[in-house]
Amino acid sequence: MGFTDLLNEVGGFGRYQWLHVTLISFPGLLMASQNLLNNFVSGVPSHHCRLPANQSIYNLSLIYKVDMQQLLKVFIPPDSSGNNLDRCRRYAHPQWHLLATNSTANVSDLQTEGCVDGWTFNQSEFFTTTVSEWSLVCTRRPLKQMIQTVYMGGVLTGAIIYGSLSDRFGRKSVLIWSYLQLGVLGCSSALSPSYLAYCVFRFLSGMAVSGIILNGFSLKVEWIPTKSRTLVGTLTSFFFTFGQMILAGLAYWLRDWRKLQLFVCAPHFLFFAYSWWYAESARWLVLNRRSEDALKSLYRVARINGKPEIKGKLTIEVLHSHMSKEIESSHSTFTAFDLLKTRRIRRISICLVAVWFATSFAYYGLAMDLQKFGVSIYLMQIIFGAVDVPAKFFALAMLTYMGRRVSQVSCLFLSAVIIFANIFVPTDMQTLRTTLACLGKAFTSASFTTVYLFTGELYPTVIRQTGMGFVSTMARVGSMAAPAVLILDEVLPVLPSIVYGGAAVLASGFACFLPETLNKPLPDTIEDVEEKRSRRNSFKKQEGMSLKELVVSDDPVPTGGMVMTEGLALKETKHRKWCGLNAL
Repeated sequence: MGFTDLLNEVGGFGRYQWLHVTLISFPGLLMASQNLLNNFVSGVPSHHCRLPANQSIYNLSLIYKVDMQQLLKVFIPPDSSGNNLDRCRRYAHPQWHLLATNSTANVSDLQTEGCVDGWTFNQSEFFTTTVSEWSLVCTRRPLKQMIQTVYMGGVLTGAIIYGSLSDRFGRKSVLIWSYLQLGVLGCSSALSPSYLAYCVFRFLSGMAVSGIILNGFSLKVEWIPTKSRTLVGTLTSFFFTFGQMILAGLAYWLRDWRKLQLFVCAPHFLFFAYSWWYAESARWLVLNRRSEDALKSLYRVARINGKPEIKGKLTIEVLHSHMSKEIESSHSTFTAFDLLKTRRIRRISICLVAVWFATSFAYYGLAMDLQKFGVSIYLMQIIFGAVDVPAKFFALAMLTYMGRRVSQVSCLFLSAVIIFANIFVPTDMQTLRTTLACLGKAFTSASFTTVYLFTGELYPTVIRQTGMGFVSTMARVGSMAAPAVLILDEVLPVLPSIVYGGAAVLASGFACFLPETLNKPLPDTIEDVEEKRSRRNSFKKQEGMSLKELVVSDDPVPTGGMVMTEGLALKETKHRKWCGLNAL
């Protein structure tokens, strides 16, 4: 018996679990806004060099009786395609002769210069963004991608710090603090007076986001019975999906980066206010010698679930008897080193590092470059969010009937195939390119759904948060690297896709070596994980033995009459079970 049995006794997945899971999942509506915010806050409006100070495009259009777009050709050369105005150069001197309809001048021979007077930004798509406010274009273009990299650096730091802190101080305490931190520092980002200040606030906000995601997930899964984990884990991920569409609606409505920043951060004060209602993980309380508090939490959950009679049956002695192995192992202090110390845990950690990195790397590589598809960025965000709905139902079906490992391998490999396929689609076939990109994003989203659930089930309670923080660290590295890889399109347009797809293929290979966890109880100790390997090896050894060898090598069989016959029958039954022959 273990903690799972206690959860069933206090009501299983009852009224408390529904409220608990819903309230913790609700902030997920805004987690998508935080992670994908840079698409809109740092959107790149159409722009060109500002005209010389003594030139007014409006007055000149009245004088020469031509439209303003035509008049711009006097000051701005065409880009390399010849279809649009150059964004980073202007003529050193106005070329008035270009207004003539029969002009045959070779514009490539005309002298140009940089945007010495700054840029003019089109406000039809965005009113203001960090790009237009701080001129993050042309030679300063990498600074725009740097904002997302700095934010993901904060998420990475938060995964390291808050993952270990929650194993020490509890899931609930760190989660409450993270809500407050994101509310305060996120709103402060909207008031940033400079690019540097904004990056600092975004870094600290990223730390808080990591604390919310990691601790919210663990606090949910540690109160959910084994049989409900797959369904609940998948359904709650829809909060992130709907959050992507909410972000598109808010961004379209506001069109101002400061207002948008404020709107997606202020609600965390509300989450902070009601988060005190959560019950701390009873597993964590017991393992940290706070059994009385754990008992109070279980009584409270039982009362809300309509099981008040459990109070007379459940005592500290009963609680300890259910978790004797876990309590014994809790006398040791665990660190990140324990994730690599034993053979089975080490293999799990190495494989999960590869899976988390590739999933995040490919996901944000696709999701953070919506303007390249030639479709309204607001519409693309809605489409990218909508494709997650069938993707998550697909993941739910696979997780339920095919298991975690097959689901993880399939999602990663299929996303890689689609990313590679898009390389061979001509750039003028935007509809097909967009469709394939959506499919690729759908499979990476399904991979995210799978790996969050899979990781929580693979690591034991005593190091679950440390493990989640450790492996998700590589996800943050992947999300930091993804925007930087997008700059490689200036070297070779297909290079980013090759890198993203290659990482996904490699990770799918690593996922093949992870153990299956479908319908298995959560492990509480490192020994629980390692013993699974020992038992499996024992079964494999027994499979290679004959029935006679099995009977001789096992416990002595009592001799004499019926007892001997029953003993042999029992041994034969065990042997058939080990060899997978029960169906015969």
